[in-house]
Amino acid sequence: MAGPAWLSDIFAGLMLAVAVYCVSRLVAIRMLRKTTEVDTEVAHIVMGVAMAGVFAASLHILPAGIWEAVFGVAAAWFAWRVVRPRRAAQHDPWRCPHPLPHLVECGAMLYMFAALPAVAVTARAGGMGGMGVSATESRFSILALGMTVFMLGYAVWVGNRIPALAATGTGTGTGTTSGGCPPYLAPRCAALCKMAMGVTMGYMLILML
Repeated sequence: MAGPAWLSDIFAGLMLAVAVYCVSRLVAIRMLRKTTEVDTEVAHIVMGVAMAGVFAASLHILPAGIWEAVFGVAAAWFAWRVVRPRRAAQHDPWRCPHPLPHLVECGAMLYMFAALPAVAVTARAGGMGGMGVSATESRFSILALGMTVFMLGYAVWVGNRIPALAATGTGTGTGTTSGGCPPYLAPRCAALCKMAMGVTMGYMLILML
């Protein structure tokens, strides 16, 4: 992927760190008897590994087709969470209460793996001829721009909620847990992971505009 090599290495390391931390959260909730958004943690694990492979070729472990299938399933899950009837969508502390941003994340990953071959061909073409953009590519660039704005805005929104998380000690900022569930594990750290994912994905999409 284009961009300064040192910055790509930083983002690759950051994504691996997020993935490892999310794995540790899934282990810790059983040991510490706490709760977390399991679907978010799993999504961020696979996204972290996949994005690290995009930024650093040495970390690329699976072909694009497999990643597309993985993120297609994840997108279907979060889409179902978005559209399910409100009366059936009572807060479950083990699932993300705000699935739309994660649906957009999955859509961005699908877009990225679908667009990477075209980006590689353009990069190899070089010169002025390689800089031409078709009408279809232009429409997809507008889509990428929209997702970029959304992801960066999401990172800002999550950062703005961190003081409330610190005050309540929960992952939702509500100050309560439903049904006497265990307390949320390290809500501010979880928010920082979401911010890191949003900023990194925004940067990745900017490189593909």
